[in-house]
Amino acid sequence: MALEMKVPSPGESITEVEIAQWLVEDGDYVEKDQAIAEVDSDKATLELPAEASGIITLKAEEGDAVAVGQVVCLIDTDAAKPEGSEAKAEAPKAEEKKVETPAPAPAAPAKTYATGTASPAAKKVLAERGIDATQVTGTGRDGRITKADAVNAKPSMGTPGPGSRGEERKKLSMLRRKVAQRLVAVKNETAMLTTFNEIDMQPIFDLRAAHKEAFKAKHGVSLGFMSFFTKAVTRALQLYPDVNSMIDGDYKISYDFQDISIAVSGPKGLMVPVVRNAENLSFRGVEAEIKRLAIRARDGQITVDEMTGGTFTITNGGVFGSMLSTPIINPPQSAILGMHNIVERPIVRDGQIVVAPIMYVALSYDHRIIDGRESVGFLVAVKEALENPVELLMDNNVNKALEL
Repeated sequence: MALEMKVPSPGESITEVEIAQWLVEDGDYVEKDQAIAEVDSDKATLELPAEASGIITLKAEEGDAVAVGQVVCLIDTDAAKPEGSEAKAEAPKAEEKKVETPAPAPAAPAKTYATGTASPAAKKVLAERGIDATQVTGTGRDGRITKADAVNAKPSMGTPGPGSRGEERKKLSMLRRKVAQRLVAVKNETAMLTTFNEIDMQPIFDLRAAHKEAFKAKHGVSLGFMSFFTKAVTRALQLYPDVNSMIDGDYKISYDFQDISIAVSGPKGLMVPVVRNAENLSFRGVEAEIKRLAIRARDGQITVDEMTGGTFTITNGGVFGSMLSTPIINPPQSAILGMHNIVERPIVRDGQIVVAPIMYVALSYDHRIIDGRESVGFLVAVKEALENPVELLMDNNVNKALEL
């Protein structure tokens, strides 16, 4: 019996996917639940498992866009599993081809003193266009360069070097095309503005140096920067709820919870899994959830539901060495916080010039719904919390906050 395998729905509102890669070949024997293909939707890349064991017949090519519910392959469930590997048939001998001797090329005209010499009119045209006469082939008598040769000559684009000059043309994945469309739409459809500030990271450095070993030994996860930033962001969102709002037509939607999207780099590009109800999580809870989501994104197991519904985004370009940037809003959200690399810089602290680990932070926001007071106040609240974490994020009890 031939089982028809149809494209399952990856998530609500998704009607089409693209065959990114077949993991098997036409005619292969596949086992039930074996991954046979990777399919791209506009939100994620998912594996397609075989629904039964048997011989597979492919009905779609890599790169094809197929509708949800469309048949993409057949599996002959009555076919027996082949035993061992079959010997490959000997390749047929190539037929001998008759080698034809090419006809001799016509002899080039003999060179004379006139060959490559520009006529007065041609010389003027070449001078005006900045073209060397040695780069032009003359068609006049005895190879003389005529005015027409000079007019039709193309300027030299330089001599190629000895290295490779190849190029590759590869279709963007459906996920990458969707990301591109969304980013362009954000720039065109929002009144995006960015405000900046700097953070003295020394207090965070001191806390991590004092407690990261005990934290990891007890909880099995590292005490990173993201838990501090996530806690600082949820506090600031409660102080400035407009930053935790979205526009829907003529309406503003505000939320009494903070679902924080964390931008991570996956094998298929940028992905933004969501930490749900981050305001209720401890430092350990935030670190554990970020680690879980990052591993699923890295392994290509992240689902559409895990990347949908965030109310605010944090992106960390600092891990790649970025000093400063203007992050683009993750629609339909209204704001995004950009973290950057930490560099030792001279600052004034208590009237003294000292060297401190400084991070520049950027908040991009939709000015249609968030005013300057809210945006600047939000970023200042994040800065205050990170520069005074024991009081503002840990309620003056480090061991309790870190569950040590």
